[in-house]
Amino acid sequence: MNEAVAHTGVWGLAAIMIVVVSWVLYRYLAPKSWREWASVGLVQAFIIALYAEMYGFPLTIYLMVRFFGLDGANLSASLWSTALGMGELGMMIAMVLGYALLFVGIGLFIQGWRQLYRARQQNRLVTGGLYALVRHPQYTALFLALFGEGVVHWPTIFSVALFPVIVLTYYLLARSEERRVLEQFDDEYRAYQRRVPMFIPRFGKWRQLLDGSSPTVRREEERPR
Repeated sequence: MNEAVAHTGVWGLAAIMIVVVSWVLYRYLAPKSWREWASVGLVQAFIIALYAEMYGFPLTIYLMVRFFGLDGANLSASLWSTALGMGELGMMIAMVLGYALLFVGIGLFIQGWRQLYRARQQNRLVTGGLYALVRHPQYTALFLALFGEGVVHWPTIFSVALFPVIVLTYYLLARSEERRVLEQFDDEYRAYQRRVPMFIPRFGKWRQLLDGSSPTVRREEERPR
């Protein structure tokens, strides 16, 4: 395979994206315990692998062409469009869907962080807004953003392989966090656990969750319940 893949070889841009996204990650997830550091470290590995291939060297595509016989004469920078032979159209569809999930995830993350920050300032349990739909909206947001950018938009061997590991790691982290919250709020949090799912909203609640990613939807979610 001698044809160059578009949008690659720009290592300076890859480094900038990795540094900026990693800074945001550590700034807002603010790891403290070793479990949190390990979880964030996995996400950072995901980010490095993703942007190194997106703007640097497209290792996944080269390996797919070499070992699985993809058409090396019809390459694009997107694995889905290359694998399905859809060219620029496939790349555009994957990009639009991936960015849609990414921006919804970012919006949910910001709104969830705001609610949790206010609740901690007031030393109360937050159960309204996004937290009335899922117990860990920030982690749900993280999953949506990573899935959109690293699986739908720009899948690589490492990002696809790391995604389920990240989900499992944050599930275990969430269980650990909930044990600590139970020590503080006890029966109040147990009732909340029975009422609200961990990461995935109940059937018919997805629209409310997606609406909650908008910065204009804030009045009701900021009220303690």
